Amino acid sequence: MKKFLSIALTALAVLTFAITTPALAADAGAGAGVFNANCAACHAGGNNVVQPEKTLKKAALEQFGMFSADAIITQVTNGKGGMPAFGSSLSSADIENVAAYVLGQADKW
Repeated sequence: MKKFLSIALTALAVLTFAITTPALAADAGAGAGVFNANCAACHAGGNNVVQPEKTLKKAALEQFGMFSADAIITQVTNGKGGMPAFGSSLSSADIENVAAYVLGQADKW
């Protein structure tokens, strides 16, 4: 009985991981295209034309508590300050992809 329960729990864990992993995977390559079409006017090269100190460079993102996918997704979705909200014009997948792109580029800009 213990062996069956152990196998069943392992199978359940593997199945749960297999089902949720694709939903968490964002495509930074696709995010680059969305970024260039929607964000680059203000954020080209990781800069910020509205608030120059709040760039998309890793140090600035960390300083302002924005170096996470969740923080970037929230900002892009809802906007803040001079940044417009994109939640009604971009899909959730597009926004997640932009977050992946920004995080991937943050130490390259």
